[in-house]
Amino acid sequence: MFVQLGAILAAVRSVVKRILGNRFRAIAGMTAATLSLGGCIPTVPLVGADPADPNVPVAGVSYRSGIAPYTSMRPTAPSGWKEQNQRVTPTPKSEQ
Repeated sequence: MFVQLGAILAAVRSVVKRILGNRFRAIAGMTAATLSLGGCIPTVPLVGADPADPNVPVAGVSYRSGIAPYTSMRPTAPSGWKEQNQRVTPTPKSEQ
């Protein structure tokens, strides 16, 4: 299996050398240089006010409760958990 893979890679390499010649190496070198120097490009300046400037006016902060409009929808007053569990348990089957 590894011998076949090596033969396939050798065949592809010879075809690439024949077709592209030294252009492949030049293109690969330019691509590597472009990718490595891509981080050196200056960034685009911010549009508007600088967020790090403490003198920039901003909107006031207000508090709104996320549960403020909540109203209880219970039809009855709460009762103990034992009584609630006994009401919902299934009735036992008669033994035969």
